[in-house]
Amino acid sequence: MRYLISTFFLFLVSCEKDIIIKLDPSQTKLVVDATIENGQAPVVFLSKSLDFFSKINPEVLAVSLVRNARIKIGDGISEVILTEDSIVRNTSKVYFYTTSGSALFFRGKTNTKYTITIEVLGEVYTATTSIPEITRRIDSLWWEKIPFAEDTNDVRVMFKGTDRVGLGDFIRYFTKKGQEPFLPGINSVFDDQIIDGSTYTVQIDKGFDKNLEFADSLSNFKRGDTVTIKLCNIDKGTYDFWRTYEFSFQSIGNPFSSPTRISGNISNDALGYFGGYGAQYRTVIIPK
Repeated sequence: MRYLISTFFLFLVSCEKDIIIKLDPSQTKLVVDATIENGQAPVVFLSKSLDFFSKINPEVLAVSLVRNARIKIGDGISEVILTEDSIVRNTSKVYFYTTSGSALFFRGKTNTKYTITIEVLGEVYTATTSIPEITRRIDSLWWEKIPFAEDTNDVRVMFKGTDRVGLGDFIRYFTKKGQEPFLPGINSVFDDQIIDGSTYTVQIDKGFDKNLEFADSLSNFKRGDTVTIKLCNIDKGTYDFWRTYEFSFQSIGNPFSSPTRISGNISNDALGYFGGYGAQYRTVIIPK
């Protein structure tokens, strides 16, 4: 019996075969990252999608940016054409589109619906979004010691808020430490299914750069930090985009997760989204 088992095992080993799956190159699509916030000018980044196994570096990303597009944004009353501009990030020039000149008057307003039309490479893409009324209020913001924390320098920031009565208030939050940029939390979007019409208290995790490897300690702040919270009311389309994006991001590498289709709102089979943000800000200074 032992001989038979050994022979059977060797048979299985001898039958192993490396399987190499060659994926066809994916079709290049337009990727849209377009936002408008109350009191701010619209900002639009355009790029071309990359193959799944592409090696990503600043040079590749710079080449993927789409230039010379014609972009119009309107609110039903006025319409402006955006101008191409650029900034330097990590020695690479990044191109984007925003208002300039006589169009500088165009700023986001709450309770307003917006449309975007993008004409580029012989194709036309459209989307709509809205900046909702600011309904999820920041009542107070404070910091606390973390019980039994190994690092006594770690603290947590707490938030007390109130949600109006009636389902359908969606939010996205960001945090900023000092003069660093605003970053969204690893789970940054929430609905009001559970807290509808109530006052609630939650911990605010620190915003996370998704280019870095996540660790639990990254959600905490430190003594001496000056922390600014940006809390935004968003519409259902913006919520669905980031909800599906963040679920997909957290499922990467999990063999038991189901494939997730990210829910964008750009027409003509483009990727990405056009989103409106009704933002409010609050700052807390944590002493050393």
